[in-house]
Amino acid sequence: MTPPRLELRRISKQYPGVKANDAVSLSVAPGEIHAVLGENGAGKSTLMKIIAGAVQADAGELLWDGAPRAPRSPAQARALGISMVYQHFSLFDSLTAAQNIWLGLDKAMTLDAVRARVRTLSAEYGLPLDPERPVHALSVGERQRVEILRALMTAPRLLILDEPTSVLTPQAVEALFVTLRRLADQGCAILYISHKLDEIRALCHRCTVLRAGRVTGEVDPRQESNASLSRLMIGAEPPRLAARAVREHAPARLQVSGLSLAPETPHGTALVDIALALRCGEILGLAGVSGNGQQELLRVLSGEDRRAERGVVTWIADDPSTDPSNDASNDPSNSRVAAGAVNRTTDLGPLGPAKRRALGLHHVPEERLGRGAVPSMSLAKNTLLTRREPVGRLGHVSTAKAAALARRLIERFGVRAAGPQAAARSLSGGNLQKFIMGREIDAAPKALIVAQPTWGVDVGAAAQIRAELLALRDAGCALLVVSEELDELFELSDRLVVMARGRLSPAIPVGQASVAQIGQWMSGLWDAPAGEGTHAEA
Repeated sequence: MTPPRLELRRISKQYPGVKANDAVSLSVAPGEIHAVLGENGAGKSTLMKIIAGAVQADAGELLWDGAPRAPRSPAQARALGISMVYQHFSLFDSLTAAQNIWLGLDKAMTLDAVRARVRTLSAEYGLPLDPERPVHALSVGERQRVEILRALMTAPRLLILDEPTSVLTPQAVEALFVTLRRLADQGCAILYISHKLDEIRALCHRCTVLRAGRVTGEVDPRQESNASLSRLMIGAEPPRLAARAVREHAPARLQVSGLSLAPETPHGTALVDIALALRCGEILGLAGVSGNGQQELLRVLSGEDRRAERGVVTWIADDPSTDPSNDASNDPSNSRVAAGAVNRTTDLGPLGPAKRRALGLHHVPEERLGRGAVPSMSLAKNTLLTRREPVGRLGHVSTAKAAALARRLIERFGVRAAGPQAAARSLSGGNLQKFIMGREIDAAPKALIVAQPTWGVDVGAAAQIRAELLALRDAGCALLVVSEELDELFELSDRLVVMARGRLSPAIPVGQASVAQIGQWMSGLWDAPAGEGTHAEA
């Protein structure tokens, strides 16, 4: 009989305070797509890094084509034919996509040849990518494509994919599945990590389930239901979201009117006559293929890009006395205040992120490491990036208050970490996502802008995060949720808009929308009267 392409025998790995892998055994045959399923912190990523040579096991044996050959480095793994797409991207921001791909290849291939090959593969596999774009100008979804194409360029004998579809659109996921099935038919063995149970059931031949570092079962996912896989993974089915009433004619909290901006970089996307309103007690979902202006719009709303003309991006406060920027509220010449108006509009254009947070506008970026959190800093210190509770009036930081805040977030959101002093980079991707989301949700914002809220988290944690977002909504918060998971947007949103080529579609109540319609709009194909095709107030 042909030996397995890869076989693991009782692999163990211990970190301070946690045993990531505890006598894990699994095998994957040539041509097999094998899923590894488990909740956040179950040890999946550590196990994959051991296979890829990035981490060394403390105990156990790794066999390659039936012979003991544990790679001691990523270079040795690549020489065997092992290629991995990491959940946390390993890309150089200052280099182009093609240059990043070239770094991981045999230098016998010239950079020009790499560029040409990237264009061919991206078209063949339905993963559009401009090889000349610098990585810092790419969205998370586009960076994911760079990682996948880099792996495919090596013609791997074993391909490891760690959450490869977490920020891909449904169309891109289908194209990727066609690619993976083709690779399997050619004899490539594939290890596939995902928290999306539908994907595992549709794609994979076998599934090994991990819980707390141990193997708890091996099943044929094609014979399982989402509920049964969830029970194997977390011991229960994820809680169902409670039904909620839709608030009609809610007041706007944040308003954008006629926003047009040239791209900041040569490869960016121009924003064209954007108009939207975030309403109190409502979730506005934003769908679209990565790289169509979502990143540029979020930078404007969060205050990172302050090029918008005055009056284009405005904040509407409930009560002038609660507005920290009260320069006009105490001015009797302000006609709205003098007239006794209860609402007050503040121009957000010149305000940076800190002043916007003081108003109650919080933001969760799509990049976890580097923007959402500083990798080398502790969780306690990472709370200081957006929370001011541990900071005194004179700027003194209370380390005890920061640690207490971090501890509260860890407990409330079920973050698996060694404690408040654990470095952000020591957490699994899903646990770091829970911490970052929890940091902003716990602040009780008046408006929250969040990109990819459940990126890389398990089904139980995803259900908790979505429930927390709905609780914010029901408490009167205005939310903009940007996600490439249409199922998530349909589950969360009251209204939906689609972004394509820097424009916004008309807004549509989620009850009147269909997946097919939103998919069509992602190509910019929406029917609207002239002059209304870029507005989202409806």
